[in-house]
Amino acid sequence: MAGSDPLFGVHPAAMQLQRRRMELIASNIANADTPGFKARDLDFRKVLASTEAQASGSAVSLALTPSNGSSSLGTGLNEGASDVASVYRVPLQPSVDGNTVDTQIEQAQFADAALRYQASLNFLDGRIKSLITALTGQ
Repeated sequence: MAGSDPLFGVHPAAMQLQRRRMELIASNIANADTPGFKARDLDFRKVLASTEAQASGSAVSLALTPSNGSSSLGTGLNEGASDVASVYRVPLQPSVDGNTVDTQIEQAQFADAALRYQASLNFLDGRIKSLITALTGQ
């Protein structure tokens, strides 16, 4: 996946990473009542920077074995790529059963990721419309 495409910039990569981040957060919410579950999130800036460096021919590699056994996203990032920068959340209020999921924080983080995803989508939509206008002359 190109980290910084001349036409679309960083937005395609950002959308893939935000999608992966929303998957992690959804997993956290789904496991809110699982004893000992540790909430995880994606270090978005670190993974995006690594993706851009890899696309520009740098020696930085994102390949890791996926923790969930799944394969690729279909765009050059593998599922394990986001594990490079996924981090465990430090709980604000420790749970007796060892679970670190705070559903309110997770919901806020999910909303933030969805908003950022939508912003990239809106940019791409506008960019594609302007390219179509330029090509058709209308």
